[in-house]
Amino acid sequence: MSATPFPAGPIQRCQGRAVVVAGDDIDTDRIIPARYLKCVTFDGLAEGVFADDRSERAGDHPFDRAENQGAAILVVNRNFGCGSSREHAPQALMRWGLRAVIGESFAEIFFGNCLALGIPCLSADHDAVLALQAAIGAHPGAVLQLDLEPPRVRLDAGSEVLEWPLTLAAGPRRMLVSGEWNGTAQLVAHDGELRATASRLPYLNNFAAA
Repeated sequence: MSATPFPAGPIQRCQGRAVVVAGDDIDTDRIIPARYLKCVTFDGLAEGVFADDRSERAGDHPFDRAENQGAAILVVNRNFGCGSSREHAPQALMRWGLRAVIGESFAEIFFGNCLALGIPCLSADHDAVLALQAAIGAHPGAVLQLDLEPPRVRLDAGSEVLEWPLTLAAGPRRMLVSGEWNGTAQLVAHDGELRATASRLPYLNNFAAA
């Protein structure tokens, strides 16, 4: 698991090693089994990431392999994050150390939950994702650089640099590169304006006077 700090401000790129979890329609119950939803905070969720899959594969799951520890980018396939809307899924992935996801497509709610945490979910076509996954397998430990402007990913294979175009809708991309994805930071940054607005609201002033 990575000790990389959680994202806070604008996100324009992500760099690091990648971990591949292959397969279509991987749902949120596989990402974080339901028994982990009883937690009071999200702090310990990293240990539950793919817990059942990892148990079944007895140490041979991608998240257990030594070369993938500390990976920052997850590469998946089609309809990743489908199923229930649990926000614990992206929370668990983030706390394991992941900072971005590349795949063929994502479930809409999972995508939105990731965006709210500053985790870019970028898409590529089927052949590009398979080629990227194969390149990662052929070059274990290789570093990927994922850029949001323009959306693309590059893999340093030593003797050559491989590159694939990615897609990310304009709205989410703007939110990430500007830092608007972080609602709490936006509120803190505009504290003076919020207080000034609140002071002009009659119902708040009347309530305070009462």
